[in-house]
Amino acid sequence: MVVQDAVTQGEKAAARNRRLIAEGVPDLEGLHVASEEDGRLARERADAQRIAERFGLEVADLENFRIDNDLFRHIPFELMLRYSFIPERQLEGRLAVVLADPTDVVKLDELELQLGQPLEARIGTRTEIEDLLQKSESAQRVLDEATEDFKIQLVQEDEDSGEVLSIDRISADQSPIIKLVDSTLFNAIQRRASDVHIETREHEVIIKYRIDGVLYQAMEPIDRRHHQTIVSRIKVMSELDIAEKRIPQDGRFKVRVSGRTIDFRVSVMPSVHGEDCVIRILDKESMNQEFKTLRLDVLGLDDDTITKLRKFIREPYGMVLVTGPTGSGKTTTLYGCLSEIQSSEDKIITIEDPVEYQLDGITQIPVNEKKGLTFARGLRSILRHDPDKIMVGEIRDEETAQIAIQSALTGHLVFTTVHANNVVDVLGRFLNMNVDLYNFVAALNCILAQRLVRRICGHCREQVQADDALLEESGLVRSDIAGWQLFEGRGCMECNGTGYFGRMAVSELLDLSDPIRELILDRRPASEIRRAAAAEGMRFLRHSALAKVREGVTTLREINKVTFVD
Repeated sequence: MVVQDAVTQGEKAAARNRRLIAEGVPDLEGLHVASEEDGRLARERADAQRIAERFGLEVADLENFRIDNDLFRHIPFELMLRYSFIPERQLEGRLAVVLADPTDVVKLDELELQLGQPLEARIGTRTEIEDLLQKSESAQRVLDEATEDFKIQLVQEDEDSGEVLSIDRISADQSPIIKLVDSTLFNAIQRRASDVHIETREHEVIIKYRIDGVLYQAMEPIDRRHHQTIVSRIKVMSELDIAEKRIPQDGRFKVRVSGRTIDFRVSVMPSVHGEDCVIRILDKESMNQEFKTLRLDVLGLDDDTITKLRKFIREPYGMVLVTGPTGSGKTTTLYGCLSEIQSSEDKIITIEDPVEYQLDGITQIPVNEKKGLTFARGLRSILRHDPDKIMVGEIRDEETAQIAIQSALTGHLVFTTVHANNVVDVLGRFLNMNVDLYNFVAALNCILAQRLVRRICGHCREQVQADDALLEESGLVRSDIAGWQLFEGRGCMECNGTGYFGRMAVSELLDLSDPIRELILDRRPASEIRRAAAAEGMRFLRHSALAKVREGVTTLREINKVTFVD
């Protein structure tokens, strides 16, 4: 349909389209060619271009399309799905839309009647329109309904046969609560969430997603009378005791979405107003594709740190120690190290709690404390299997620390993590485990401390000016940022309005040089060790984070959340 300025013009355009079709112009169905998944989008675009040229229409650039969320909220989402269109902008007396099939005059007339105004149409491919609709904020409005092609299949592993058995299939006549829970999980996967939090309040239930380390409310609050049925549904899926409400319970389940299996770990905990629930999402099959090409340079570490770290991970023996709080990407960094040094000539064995992602060519052992397989016991067994390189998921106790240090001293390269705030605090942590200080220092190759900061969204990134309050909060003055270009994300559909998309690591690397080793053995104060490290060229976490701000890839507000102001 061509541009319409009034209802009469719309009628003329509709009549002209009918005439063109009657004269033998092929309809849209005849232009589409059945094809495999690969190349389908290219064919659809070619079809759209031919139709646009025939009818004098414009082809919309949906790759760089910006959705008007206010307009979306006023148009029923079901209409967009049924007629396969996206509202673009509200004009005077008419609505600009992008349609998959602007030649279907009957449907256009129906849509104009439904919307109560004439349309100004551009053409877009059906695939791109459906993708945009799935990503849009309006998809939140159908969280409590299962869409046509939304099928989740709950699966369970049979421990005896190892087969995956189907025990539940979503169907159209399910209860609203089942649809709500399943739709919430589906939407969390679509939005790259790592966790789903179900929090119980006095009069309502709040559901949140953790995306890139930050919690966002997923939907409007739910009436508290539905709380127990929601939690019971999750307990049934996780095979937990639905009658037990006084003690914490942990479980797990798997679902199959779009042909791939996703693991969920569930923790249910009693609170003042009822049971709270947190669901951790582990999309192993998706992450395995990323880990096939995982290297240190994709983690966001600066070039100098990568160069030094690559030297240490290629040493014949010793200990590479990564530290930081929970959720700071320590395990991912170690996976990156292993991916870089993996070869058919070396045997690499890991012991983890749990094995989050499976790496090809590496033997991975999950800790099972209920069965007596602890880090210490597993590490002893690993040493009997003649490994060249070992990864210990975390050092938590004195016994594991002692074995790991002895392994590093006896010709093995050991990768491990420990919870500490910075590289110097690690020393005190190990001393509290009663390890021999000389052996510990002799075993260490380096200590890497890291944090994760969110990246500015590349689709809505724009230059900004820092206000005085933000500079004061960041411990900076105007002269400190002279010549800097500061950026922020204004929020768009791709980043769900947050202004951020994805995360990267900021780090500090302590090289155990001879002067540093002597200071540690002399039990010198942490401040003196830091000064000596700085004199040798070590860049601390805060400085590394400020460098990312100067490069324009993150913001001052973001780094203030994860690093201390000097």
